[in-house]
Amino acid sequence: MAENNSIKNSEELEFAVFCIENTAIKLGVSADRVYKALTEKSSLLNEYIIPCYEPLHSQGKDYIVDDIISALEEKGITV
Repeated sequence: MAENNSIKNSEELEFAVFCIENTAIKLGVSADRVYKALTEKSSLLNEYIIPCYEPLHSQGKDYIVDDIISALEEKGITV
């Protein structure tokens, strides 16, 4: 049975928004484009960012954003 990795609480929701907004700022694109890249073009939001909330949210903003950008690049996803 597949594990449900959707957002479970307000802390995870806040973290997801933080990741999307800050990645958009670094890339100079809209948050909507980043959201679509993380959900429609890939499944990084529900298969990486949310499941890895505990270790990721303790890192600095630059690390988190760079990690998300690297994950998108590894999957060949353009934002």
